This record gives sequence, C-alpha cells and structure tokens, in this order.
Amino acid sequence: MSSSLCQASWYFDFLRPELGEAFPAQGLPCPVDSLLEATCQWHAGAAEDGDSVSRDSASAGEGGKDYPMFYVTTILEKPYVMAKGAELEGYCIDLLEKLSKMLHFKYKVGIVKDGRYGALSAGGNWSGMIGEIVRKEADLAVAPLTITSVREDVVDFTQPFLYTGIGILLEKDTSLEEASLFHFLTPFSKETWCGILVAYLFSSLCLFLAARMSPCEWDGNEETSFTLMNSLWFGVGAFTLQGTVPQPKSLSVRIISAIWWLFSIVLLTAYIAGFSFVLESGSEQVSIQTFEDLVKQGHLEFGTMESSSTLQYFKNSKNPIQQLVYESMNKKKDTAFAKSYQEAVQRVLDSNYAFIGESISQDLAVAQHCNLIRSPEVIGARGFGIATPKGSPWTNELSVAILKLGESGDLDYLKSKWWESSCSDEDHDKWSPLKPQALGGIFLFLALGLALGMVIAVVELSKKSRHTAEQEKKSCCAVFTKELSQRFRPREGTPQESAGKSKP
Repeated sequence: MSSSLCQASWYFDFLRPELGEAFPAQGLPCPVDSLLEATCQWHAGAAEDGDSVSRDSASAGEGGKDYPMFYVTTILEKPYVMAKGAELEGYCIDLLEKLSKMLHFKYKVGIVKDGRYGALSAGGNWSGMIGEIVRKEADLAVAPLTITSVREDVVDFTQPFLYTGIGILLEKDTSLEEASLFHFLTPFSKETWCGILVAYLFSSLCLFLAARMSPCEWDGNEETSFTLMNSLWFGVGAFTLQGTVPQPKSLSVRIISAIWWLFSIVLLTAYIAGFSFVLESGSEQVSIQTFEDLVKQGHLEFGTMESSSTLQYFKNSKNPIQQLVYESMNKKKDTAFAKSYQEAVQRVLDSNYAFIGESISQDLAVAQHCNLIRSPEVIGARGFGIATPKGSPWTNELSVAILKLGESGDLDYLKSKWWESSCSDEDHDKWSPLKPQALGGIFLFLALGLALGMVIAVVELSKKSRHTAEQEKKSCCAVFTKELSQRFRPREGTPQESAGKSKP
C-alpha cells in the first residue's frame, strides 16, 4: 500500500470498494488501522535508513495536516538534485516544491539506495528509482529520469518537464584537430570568399569599361592605359595597399578606384582581425562531430553510465553506426562504463575519455567546465518525466500541473536558474567565420559606387559625342554609337602597319 495514502482522509474511500461493505463508513476497524500504522512506520524506516540527506516539504508544518504525504525518491546529480549539508536543493527540488503547492500535498525526499536510475536485471527485478517505485518503497521518482517504453511497462510517467537527447562530451585539447594547410582562409566563410572573388572581377571589368568610355582615358589613337590585364592588376594592388599604375585621370575611373580601395581596406581589416583571433585562440575544428567520427577514431575511449537508458538505446538500436558504438562499449565494459554522472565528467577532464549521455546534462558540464565541449550531433530525442506507481491517480494531475508550469514560464525560469554558465566571461571567445551578411553593407556600397562610376563614364562619353556632333553636323546618337564601336572593336592591321613603316 502506497505511503502517500497515510494520513489522507480520502484513503478510506479508496480502500472501501476493495474491502467491501464490511466496514462502516465512519472509521475503520482495528485490522485496517493496524495496516495503516504498519505501512507508515515501514516507509518512515525506509526513509531514515537509506538516506544521509533528505528534504521535507515546506508545507509540512503549515497546517496542511490533511494533505496526502508522498515519499519521493531521487538521485544526486547536478543541477537536478544536490546535497547542501543535510538538505537537498536543485532543479528537481524546486520543481517538486512548486508541484506540492499547486496540488496540495506534502513530501519527504530521499536518495535512492543503490544510486541507480533503474534497469531490468536478468532475473526480472528492477534496480534504482524504478525498482523503488515498483516495490512501493516510494510514491514518486523526481529526477532526470528518461521516459522509455520498458520503464513505461512497470510505472507511469507524467508529461516531460525537460527534453533532451544523446550527445558526446569531450575535452577540448583531445578533440581539436590540427590546423590544415588552408587554415589561413578561416577568417571568412566559403560564401564570403566567393563573394569577394565575384566583386573583384566585376570591379575590374567596370574599371576597364569606364576607362574605355571616358574621353579623358581614351584619345582614339592609342590603347588606353587601363587594359583588361592592367585593370585586374590594379584591383590586386589595392588589396596590398600599394600604389599602382596607371593613375586614373577621369572622374568616373577615379570614383570606381576610390570605392574599390575603400572596399579593399575594410576587407583587409576584417581579415587581419579575424586571423589574429584564430591564431591566438586556436580555433581549430572539433575532430569528432558525429558518432561515426567517434567510432572511427582510435585515441579516445568512450562509454556511458551503466544501467542507463542511454546504454539501452544503443543496445536496441538498428542503426549500424549506433550498433558499433554499443559493441565497442560492451567489449570494454570494465572501463567504458561509469557508475555516476560525476565520475563520467571527471574522467573526461582527467583522461582520454569521451562520455556519451544526456545532452542537457552535458550542456551543464560545459557551462561549469570551460575546457569541455559537446559534439554538434544529438540523437534520440526524449524527455525527463516523473515516475509514479502503475495506475496512480496522481499521474494525470501531475502532468497537468507540469503543463501549466511550462505555459507560465516557470520551467524556463528554473532551467536558466540552475544552468547558469560560469564561462560567461569568455563568451567573446565564441567565434565563427565572417559570412556575407556581416559584410553586406560594404558589398552594397561597392555596387552603388560601381554603378555611379559607369553612369558618369556614359555621361562623359555623351558629352564628347554631343560636342563632336555639333562640329560635324551629325546626329548625336550616331556619333555616340561610332565612339563606342571605336573603343570596343578589335584593333586591326597593326602588324601590316608596322611592316609598312619598316620599308624604305
């Protein structure tokens, strides 16, 4: 009989249908009183004998004597449940306190005796918190307890109060790959480099066209100084901050040149700043991005917690990579498995060990230990729920209360409270290559400058065409078209002219 029914007035109504009409409505005869007394004493003994630290509800001594009493089992794991002297604190303790105030119940929290979450043994017995719920040694299990189908067969779970997945916790120094030969390209993303190349080619082309059209750069007899090759070289010279020849003479070519110089200076400054940060911070890429990378490497041992849902996930998985992960861990089960979360994190810090576990718990370890990182890949999305005995009427009430806490933002507040990072002063070290969006303004400025330069070049050519048309009494459009054709048609007869000049 569940200890949550001790001292509860509604317990008698709950028992009466099972015991029949043999007992009167007002009070219970001695046998049932004895049963109640024995059950309550048994639960009290279990709480006192098994727990070095505990937590009682704040409302236990505040006039709530008619409220039902729950014995709650949990496990020590930061930041869910932590020992502070003889008391307990953490995310799950705060959650339990809020639930008790919403649903009006009292509780007593104790640590699970075997220190495990709960797994099914070969003999069919459950260990850990699940086992205590199954054996009616506890009424609730409030902990980072993953909801799985195997556990759902023997206990009931509430709605998840936290969602998580399976990730890989690594130590930075053992997981960073060496810089490649092209590490100097790191400050900009691939898209940015492509954008710079396109901008360079387009700007050089505009410089070439403007020089051809502008009367100041083209005298009609000689090739303009800004040939296509010279225009390309002029653009390269701006990147190196060196003076280049030829010098622009017309307004249009000077505008295009000035815009390109400004664009080059901004890019060069951003590149130098980014590359300096890369060299100082050692921002190499993480060599282990996925579980496939973890299986293929050979210098890191990896494992998870024994008797955990994570281990069962890999054991039952049909994915070939995940099967390899399980087989590798099972071959080295004497050293691959950790007995507790704290032990696993310490092994990652002290040795070449990668820990496979709940991603949300790993995020906390990364927040507390700035030399730890979590790999990008997260698999097996699942949630943490509160476990109750099979068929408990409180499961639905707790689920509704958890949903209300989520809708009111209380769950988000609790997470931000207990997942606060100690590495906040190093947020400036989080860096990524510059993308085109970050430099969009300077690209737009370059495009406007090139357009302005080309418009002015057309205006300059039109002005000369109008002047020539007035002198020769011709159409301005005809003269403009003739000027364009002279500037952009291939040069012909140069070899013959040179040969003719050599004859006596």
